[in-house]
Amino acid sequence: MKLNTSTRKKFRVSNKVKKVASKDRLRLCIFRSSKNISAQIIDDNKNITLLSSSSIEKEIKSAGKVNKTKLSEIVAEKLAKKAQEKKITKIFFDRGVYRYHGRVKIFAETLRKHGMEF
Repeated sequence: MKLNTSTRKKFRVSNKVKKVASKDRLRLCIFRSSKNISAQIIDDNKNITLLSSSSIEKEIKSAGKVNKTKLSEIVAEKLAKKAQEKKITKIFFDRGVYRYHGRVKIFAETLRKHGMEF
């Protein structure tokens, strides 16, 4: 089966993260579309999603009209709060096919400000 470029990039980045992953760290996978952003914390050993946060949740959408960079900060803050409640601090950042630039970078820096280590 022949894979397209974006799928190959996604597998390449995710597999690198999974190779160095240990049992004490979880993987944070990010998805970015043209309007929204979402992220989830995944336990690869059990193959389950522990936490997720998205810009299409009711609480975030009701905040009013904000630009996309501010939306990334809001989603990251919400995810960091959920992770602190479950006592998750150490993660691996799986950026997927997206470059560490722009909204993805802002998302990661906001998570670091709120106590996440990666």
